[in-house]
Amino acid sequence: MKRVYLDNNATTMTSLEAAKEMVRFNSINYGNPSSLHNFGLDTRPELRKAMDRIYALINAADEDDVLITSGATEANNHVIKSVFYANTDTSTPLSVRKNHYITTNLEHPTVYNTFQYLEKLGAKVTVLPSDNNGLISAEQVKKALTDQTVLVSIMLANNEIGTILPIKEITKLCHANGILIHTDATQAIGKFPVDVQDLGVDYLSFSAHKFHGPKGIGGLYVRKGKRLEPLFHGGEQMASLRAGTLNVPGIVGMGVAAQEAVASLEYEATEVKRLRDKLENFILKNIPDTFLNGDKVKRTPNTLNIAFKDCEGEALLWDLNEHGIAASTGSACASEELESSRILRALGIDKALSHMAVRFSLSRYTTEEEIDYVISVLPGIIKRLREVSLGR
Repeated sequence: MKRVYLDNNATTMTSLEAAKEMVRFNSINYGNPSSLHNFGLDTRPELRKAMDRIYALINAADEDDVLITSGATEANNHVIKSVFYANTDTSTPLSVRKNHYITTNLEHPTVYNTFQYLEKLGAKVTVLPSDNNGLISAEQVKKALTDQTVLVSIMLANNEIGTILPIKEITKLCHANGILIHTDATQAIGKFPVDVQDLGVDYLSFSAHKFHGPKGIGGLYVRKGKRLEPLFHGGEQMASLRAGTLNVPGIVGMGVAAQEAVASLEYEATEVKRLRDKLENFILKNIPDTFLNGDKVKRTPNTLNIAFKDCEGEALLWDLNEHGIAASTGSACASEELESSRILRALGIDKALSHMAVRFSLSRYTTEEEIDYVISVLPGIIKRLREVSLGR
């Protein structure tokens, strides 16, 4: 049986070159870079090289900071809570404290749930609704701004439907009003160019395992001069903004993956998109009662979210897995209740149909042979599941 992995928005395979370098820094060059002996000193040049690659990944300037984190979950929590704490600190003059935040209903739980938590602590949060294609406009942000708005946090690309949001335009609006802006770029890095100088954002989060780097490591970009409170307290690592012994193997692995991601952007935009479109066009033309979720144009080149009427998504995933195909659904089992995707509900999709949605997400390692295999088995799977569902 073939094995086809089409769940790359969940996580990606670590590239072989990144994995190989990580082995070296786990087993040979394993010294703590904060140490003064040669074991520690030997790691520093490679650590610097890796950081240069990570800076180049997002075109960060030398004077900017890129904090190494455990991933985007930590990075998102760090920047949002840091801004909140700074504005509730009693040492900050009351006249300059602000307590209004703007986000969207499309955000990953690491942003969405963090704002829900801060609301319990007194934050005022406006959650902007997306349109039916999963897009947010700068005009919506403009209308939501108040003289108390301190931070806007809106993702660059959505994890379930792949839609790309107009962060550059929103950033200009925020800065014209003296407001900080953060974007979660986790699903954008490695899929299309992400340039912090062009976007102009103050903070940007990412995770290595989304672009063929190792799991458990990521970064938080902080523009020069922007305040950030430590989330962890301890040693002086990362300019005392993120305490803890540096994960040198992870940083080196992320650096290799970053360099490879930049080199593969054209391939993502052409070949990965072609394979995604091949699968999408086949489904829409040959399997009746199928519906594309999200914007057809303004989305990442690797993502396809599609609903199959009268075909339960969880059942479809099971059957796909029986054929060696890995995909995902926005639904999640919460205790005994099957909850539909919050993102698909945000698009106004019928609750029943949202349970029938499946996400296929490709990578640069996806082959045409694999897509052809999915095309060969998918119609039969859908036909059988619909017969069961409709009692035929």
